[in-house]
Amino acid sequence: MKTFTFAAISSALAASVAASPSVAKRAIAPVTVKGNAFFAGDQRFYVRGVDYQPGGEADAKDPIADAANCKRDLEKFKDLGVNTIRVYTVDNTANHDECMNALADAGIYLALDVNTPKYSINRLEPEISYNKVYLQSLFATIDAFAKYDNTLLFFSGNEVINDDATTSCAPFVKATTRDMKSYINARNYRKIPVGYSAADVDSNRIEMADYMNCGPDAIRSDFFAFNDYSWCSPSSFKTSGWDKKVETFKDYSLPLFLSEFGCIKNPRDFGEIEALYGDDMTAVYSGGLVYEYSVEKEPKYGLVTIDGDSRTETEDFQLLKAAFAKSKAPTGDAGYKTNGQASNCPDKSTNWNVTIAADQLPALPPGTDEYFKNGAGTGPGLQGSGSQTAGSKTTNLSSAADGAVTSGAGTGAKPEGTKGAAASVHAPEFSLTPVVCGLVVLVSTLFGASLI
Repeated sequence: MKTFTFAAISSALAASVAASPSVAKRAIAPVTVKGNAFFAGDQRFYVRGVDYQPGGEADAKDPIADAANCKRDLEKFKDLGVNTIRVYTVDNTANHDECMNALADAGIYLALDVNTPKYSINRLEPEISYNKVYLQSLFATIDAFAKYDNTLLFFSGNEVINDDATTSCAPFVKATTRDMKSYINARNYRKIPVGYSAADVDSNRIEMADYMNCGPDAIRSDFFAFNDYSWCSPSSFKTSGWDKKVETFKDYSLPLFLSEFGCIKNPRDFGEIEALYGDDMTAVYSGGLVYEYSVEKEPKYGLVTIDGDSRTETEDFQLLKAAFAKSKAPTGDAGYKTNGQASNCPDKSTNWNVTIAADQLPALPPGTDEYFKNGAGTGPGLQGSGSQTAGSKTTNLSSAADGAVTSGAGTGAKPEGTKGAAASVHAPEFSLTPVVCGLVVLVSTLFGASLI
């Protein structure tokens, strides 16, 4: 997560970009969801990427608001042969046109966490940190990135639940996912996939995946991802236990991918790349993102060492590049599932401490429905006062899909006044019946993985 100052484009160039469809519309196909797979046009899309947070989790900045550094790193992305980067924090007041356009020209998509350190859910007090102030920041980030065709997806949270005790946060994560989808529909944006990045906790991984995929379509995730460090070289498909995970998820109806992987207990040889994009996994998994691009902390690992303007490749860089070159993205659809059938909601248990009924979720905070009708307005950026204590301990519940906006997306409308990767289009107002529904928490531990 990185905040960088964005190199301003000259006003003349900005005007010409906004006015010229041939420049404004990048030659990259938006990604959609079909069954348990992603598609770019009529071709199945596999995530082949890296997690990108120069500065690390301790220094949350926006790496795609600094065009110069973004373009330096882009050359390394291209050399690696990736098609996706994950960014953990962005400044929703910054201009990202230059970097996003450069990424699009290189055929690279963005998987974006919408939380920031000040605007996220506190897993210890989710009901207080889920509030109107928080959601305004969240929606402003959607406004800032809905215009880019290479915005691949939005993460509604990252590792909010990291043990059995915090499973009670799950309804807030699910409601947030629902309300992000509702906001996209209400603002008539392209149907950008929304889902969750989970910690790979053995005791509740399956419950969390099923919970995010149960109930009406309006409250289900568009995909499910988890951070998996179980393949520690030297290893294999069976030794790592990945064979058992494929078996577990073989009937799962959402796109499934690894939002972080790359165990560092031993030297990394990235042997898992061959398995991840091979016949054993591609009917169930849609690829993954290697953690992480830059060397940030002890133990010293990463693909590139950044020192000012210079980028020095590590041994990991060369090993990952070779692994990607050896294991190309599969062709064809790999036997993906088309039915999209919902999962059964998990029952309460010793390792699944969700007391809110499966057919209920936290209700939308009072006054938040105005954003569906009028837009979120100017976001707070990274310097705002924060939202984690702006709510109350009282959680109002409603029927899970109550007030959800289920139509309106898909026309490709863009936020008013935008420039760069998309033409300016005024998003029409969406009239809502009284919204009672829960736009809920999304606690992104939006920093890197906690590796064990």
